[in-house]
Amino acid sequence: MEDCIFCKIIEGKIPGDFVFKDDEIVAFKDIHPLTPTHLLVVPIKHIGALTDLATTDNTLMGNMIAVANKVARDERIADSGYRLVINSGKHAGQLVAHLHIHVLGGRQMSGDFD
Repeated sequence: MEDCIFCKIIEGKIPGDFVFKDDEIVAFKDIHPLTPTHLLVVPIKHIGALTDLATTDNTLMGNMIAVANKVARDERIADSGYRLVINSGKHAGQLVAHLHIHVLGGRQMSGDFD
């Protein structure tokens, strides 16, 4: 997608503070963090939202969660706890139309999701 900011970060057209990169997934720091640790786990393949996933993407989603767990350990938030969030669609708060997982941690969070 030409206008996708995440695609531009993945392609190196916009700088990103990467903490993980392989041939199918990247993880980088969110530029507007909501918590002390706020990372985004993003597939290299452009997928607009959860509703755009194909059954052939099941392994990719599992790998994205594995990467989220890895970066949580690497950032030393795994033991104290962290939250994984996927927003799908405008009403859910998805601001960038490229599937991604938020990895949030580094502070006590409430049980609320708003």
